[in-house]
Amino acid sequence: MATKKTHADGGAVVRVAEMVGTSTEGWEDAAQRAVARASETIRHVTGLDLIRSTAVVKDGRIAEYHATVKVAFVVEPAAIES
Repeated sequence: MATKKTHADGGAVVRVAEMVGTSTEGWEDAAQRAVARASETIRHVTGLDLIRSTAVVKDGRIAEYHATVKVAFVVEPAAIES
């Protein structure tokens, strides 16, 4: 069984990717969508830093919420071939 990686693991290297999640529901949903999408292609996602919240306004109302986030994930060690 695989163990879950965390930042606290000894010798861990953490990489950070910046992305923007979008939603018509709200900023929290936009951030959730960014994490969900990142998790589809990135393993060991361990953290999120909300950098900025912005929105698109149409006809005096918020039409789309944008959450700029930095997603942290543990980098796996390189495979050693013998």
